[in-house]
Amino acid sequence: MNQPRRAQASPSRSLFRTKSIEQTIADAAEPGRQLKRSLSAWDLMILGVAVAVGAGIFSVGARAAGSFAGPAVTVSFMLAALACALAIMCYAEFASTIPVAGSAYTYTYATLGEFLAWIIGWDLILELLTAGAVIAKYWGIYLATVFELFDVHIPTTISVLGLGMDWGPLFIVGVFTALLIMGTKMSARVNNVFTIIKVGIVVFVIVVGLTYFNADNLSPFVPPAVPTTGGSADVWAQPLFSWLTGAAPATYGVAGVLSGAALVFFAFIGFDVVATSAEEVKDPQRTLPLGIFGGLALVTLLYIGVAIALTGMVPYTMLAAVENPSLATAFIAVGAPWAAQVISVGILVGLTTVIMVLLMGLSRVLLAMSRDGLLPRWLSVTSETRRTPVRLQLITGAAVALLAGFTRVEILEEMINIGTLSAFVLVSIAVVVLRRTRPELKRGYRVPFSPVLPIVSALLCFYLMLNLTTLTWVRFAVWLAIGTAIYFAWGRRHARVGLAGSDGA
Repeated sequence: MNQPRRAQASPSRSLFRTKSIEQTIADAAEPGRQLKRSLSAWDLMILGVAVAVGAGIFSVGARAAGSFAGPAVTVSFMLAALACALAIMCYAEFASTIPVAGSAYTYTYATLGEFLAWIIGWDLILELLTAGAVIAKYWGIYLATVFELFDVHIPTTISVLGLGMDWGPLFIVGVFTALLIMGTKMSARVNNVFTIIKVGIVVFVIVVGLTYFNADNLSPFVPPAVPTTGGSADVWAQPLFSWLTGAAPATYGVAGVLSGAALVFFAFIGFDVVATSAEEVKDPQRTLPLGIFGGLALVTLLYIGVAIALTGMVPYTMLAAVENPSLATAFIAVGAPWAAQVISVGILVGLTTVIMVLLMGLSRVLLAMSRDGLLPRWLSVTSETRRTPVRLQLITGAAVALLAGFTRVEILEEMINIGTLSAFVLVSIAVVVLRRTRPELKRGYRVPFSPVLPIVSALLCFYLMLNLTTLTWVRFAVWLAIGTAIYFAWGRRHARVGLAGSDGA
């Protein structure tokens, strides 16, 4: 009689024990831990645009053109968009099949097992926490720039207990933390207004930029590869792929276009955050795919338009000569310094909505993990009246604000990319697994040409990861080691799936 008991209990002890989709959906309806379904396809599309169109569209493209790809930065954007689109197809299938909070964490738990789910949840925390803090930091920097441009004399840095503090990040994070506590729908309305304004500014910048277009600046379209200089100290700054293969680090050429794609991928992060709102969407099987793909299409068009305008305005060599080039650099070079004011305001407005969506996404991932017992369960309690995770929203808001206000968190910018790409890889693989293990499930959207496209998505995203610097990979390994220690110290012993399996045994 004891043998059957051991056979039943073994899955609960496994690192790869899974949580059934039926139980995942049932847990989302647990009293006191529910979220309210209030978002439409339009709200989702605007969320995607809101989180993607930020500082990246004004600065990352210029850096990629000047330092890596030259005029072929448009190809870099297209490659990054392709990688994002393939991964987003996988997210859309999952989100329409398992419409609950948690995004890649939830999907991995249902397919690849608890340990990998924890790892990807830990990666998402890295992505969203770092991104929120970095963007809030830049919001404070651009607030100071706007004050200078409009001759407003208000200091943006103050002293607190002898420490320099940027009050701008604390202010903006505090405002959106309060809005998110009041309700997702109200936050979405504010987000919609800001997003429409910033899209209008981006279109204005593209149109004005094209009036200075000079086709000669696009030649050569793919500049010849140029070896980079430097000794062993450059090992940490070169792509991991170059270090592993022994290839000499170089800029421009085909390798430069690919490295540019890895860099501008930063401008596409956030669409996975849209999937974290699945539990708050009305009619998710239809709404989620429409909202996700609509947002990606609009963002891609805006990015390509900006890249064409930028590289047509000035030679890429001029951008390479500037330490931190941006669209403002190009406008000043062609004799239109007034555009710097428009761009600075556009960046400030753009960053505002990015912060809101990242704060929401971070709290939803933590909600899913705590609801499953991998983090303390008291974190997942939601407000009885507003159905929002008040405790988590306050904790995440405080963490993001403190990081942005008191640290140099911007040096961890590439950590955002590696956290996102690692999630994309696992979700792409998980789609193939779920098709085989649960073919009967009703899916509101199916990735075409499966398993080919999901496998291509996983390989492409992993290749982009290899094009990030070796220092980023070392930091990523340290983060994973910390997460693994927390899992074995707490999460594994308190996971509800394991406890249920043990009880059942």
